[in-house]
Amino acid sequence: MNYYQDITLLPDADIALGFLWQKIYQQVHIALVEQKVDAQHSAIAVSFPTYGSKGFPLGNKLRVLAKEKEQLEALNLAGFLSRFEDYTHLKSIQPVPEGAPLVAFVRKNIKGQARIEKDMQAKAELWAKKSGQSIADCLKQLEKTKPKAESKAPFIWMESQETKASNPEGAAKFPLFIERIKISNTQEGLFNCYGLSAFSGDKASTVPDF
Repeated sequence: MNYYQDITLLPDADIALGFLWQKIYQQVHIALVEQKVDAQHSAIAVSFPTYGSKGFPLGNKLRVLAKEKEQLEALNLAGFLSRFEDYTHLKSIQPVPEGAPLVAFVRKNIKGQARIEKDMQAKAELWAKKSGQSIADCLKQLEKTKPKAESKAPFIWMESQETKASNPEGAAKFPLFIERIKISNTQEGLFNCYGLSAFSGDKASTVPDF
């Protein structure tokens, strides 16, 4: 990645930072979808320079990165964020400084409580069939290894553009959990349409962290 553009979020007494992230990141997602290189991928990435901040853990800054300056110009963030001019500060496109450390920001899949309960029930039924025990007994024993629906990873509430396009009434919001991974070597590749690193095998596309 050779060029970047920073968006600083500016909450106030009426608009909380978490709510603002929801609105701004949704607009960036829509912009990335319009510039996608295939059905699932973008050549443009995002990063979170203030990741791990106290208060809201993603901080108040979103960085968009690309190999070519023209890619960021075509993305037209100013146009997509025009409704939020009072709540954002969009800087000009700048070259990435040399020698910056590398990271990958990846989507972390967290099972919700309903999914966990469904999986536990299925395991208990299978175990009951094999062992001859009751489903209730199997559930009780499986409780010891039951995963928790909690995660310390920060998240943003999002709407899927694909779901919204096919069923506008059924576009439910979901939490997009974001994890930062430090990586020592550059890994070229694509990103998903949220700008997060895509995996090639077990390797995630990297972005400079500065």
